[in-house]
Amino acid sequence: MRKGRLAAMVAAPLAVAMLATACGGGGSGSGEDGIITLDWGEPENPLVPANTTEENGGFIVNAMFTGLVDYRASDLKVENAVAESIESTDHQNYTIKLKPGWTFHDGTPVKAKNFVDAWNYNAYGPNGLQGASFFEQIDGYDQMQSEDPDEDGPAQAPEPAAKELSGLKVVDDNTFTVRLKAPFTIFPVVLGYSSYMPLPDSFFKDPKAFEAHPIGNGPFKFESRVPNQELNLAAYENYAGADKPTIKGAKFKVYEQLDGAYQDLVSGNLDFLRAIPVSALVGDKWKQDLGERAKQKPGLLTQTMGFPIYDEKFKNPLLRKAISMSVDRKTITQQVFAGGRDPMDGWATPAVEGYRPNQCGEACEFNPEKAKQYLQQAGGFQGVLTVETNGDGGHNEWAQAVAASIKQNLGIETQFVPVPTFGEFRQKANAFKFTGLFRTGWKADYPNIETFLTQLYRTNASSNDYKYDNPAFNAALDKANAAPTIEAATAAYADAEKLLAEDLPLIPLWSQPVQYGFSERIAEGEVKAYRELDLTTVRLK
Repeated sequence: MRKGRLAAMVAAPLAVAMLATACGGGGSGSGEDGIITLDWGEPENPLVPANTTEENGGFIVNAMFTGLVDYRASDLKVENAVAESIESTDHQNYTIKLKPGWTFHDGTPVKAKNFVDAWNYNAYGPNGLQGASFFEQIDGYDQMQSEDPDEDGPAQAPEPAAKELSGLKVVDDNTFTVRLKAPFTIFPVVLGYSSYMPLPDSFFKDPKAFEAHPIGNGPFKFESRVPNQELNLAAYENYAGADKPTIKGAKFKVYEQLDGAYQDLVSGNLDFLRAIPVSALVGDKWKQDLGERAKQKPGLLTQTMGFPIYDEKFKNPLLRKAISMSVDRKTITQQVFAGGRDPMDGWATPAVEGYRPNQCGEACEFNPEKAKQYLQQAGGFQGVLTVETNGDGGHNEWAQAVAASIKQNLGIETQFVPVPTFGEFRQKANAFKFTGLFRTGWKADYPNIETFLTQLYRTNASSNDYKYDNPAFNAALDKANAAPTIEAATAAYADAEKLLAEDLPLIPLWSQPVQYGFSERIAEGEVKAYRELDLTTVRLK
């Protein structure tokens, strides 16, 4: 969902990130009346909204919390949710009024202070939340950060100069104001992302107790969880939103293998599967198995390979370009995914607002001869090029194909290195410990091209796992942020995207549609373009 991210980072763009130690789902049936079952994987972190930046945790957070705005499931149109109004005359100073009557699952009211307190907590550097950088636009953010003088050494970072964002002010129970450091025209658009969710007073009294039993304000409330097995949500009877759920609850079942989840779907032991395994894509087997229950729509999902630019041997952009041009994206998507993926020509998907074709230029074109020329100009590559991914997410086959393509077309010795679990893989990414190509991917956090840019490539951004640093790119983002209209801002973000082709901090590989399936129990249900079933839209037969 990042960071999203969030969104943030996609835990498993091709297959759900499976972190269980034992297979789930075998013969358990599709659940009690009014309760649907869904495939799932263990989240990276406890379910604190601003520290949930991947797909598995994000699915739960988005069901349990409702923000100031929401994104309509059918087309991701931005709609006010808890917010009555979000007003600004200069795109820098905002007044936000809340609708009365909203409550948390513990019965306490949702007030302006619950947003302000949450945002202050999330932005405070020592709290170490992964979504903290989503607040960098707000006045006072810089004063809430401090740098560790020796990184992992014995010295500790000093206390930041401030513990609260100077740009936030509670006016009354239903009103607060936000002062940004500079104009940010699409600010109202991003406010549906999980980092901006409100937190109840009980969170600040005992964050650890909250982690064990999270309390939100959304359509579904937490009931129970058995790690590596399942998590259960129940409909919240006092939910104040217009999109009240009609189902009684949802059981999220952890699977070790996507193929096992698929078999449960086919046999009626699972009600929703958010991704189709490669084995079922071949020959459109999934459409034969599921019939009209096989669904597909354009997606906001990307698959990429990052360069550790912090490693001296990857500093030369010509080397990065050579490697990118040696990858035969078209053949890999045809042979591994049976045509179920689309080679990328930029850093965003065609389904997002602001997409502009061929932003990557020749760097995303398969051209072995030119690739060899660029490699020679870059001074060659010494040693073995490792290609790493998490081994538990269904990525091994395509990652091996990428490694083989580079070896065949550039003559570089490559080695595929799977990291056992997604959690271990993310730890390595967060510590900047990669020494070769590593899997990256992104699931849009909101319906604007900016979601594919800022948190991934701005200097020191939350998901900039490669340590990319380009002042010109940062300046282009600043210019887009300050555009007079959302339409102008969107076009300016596309201008900023074009700059990435010069440096190529990562290799765009392919985007993917959302391919999913329902059981025969489901009469209808909307899946958002970032592969998330909106539980409030589910209707049972």
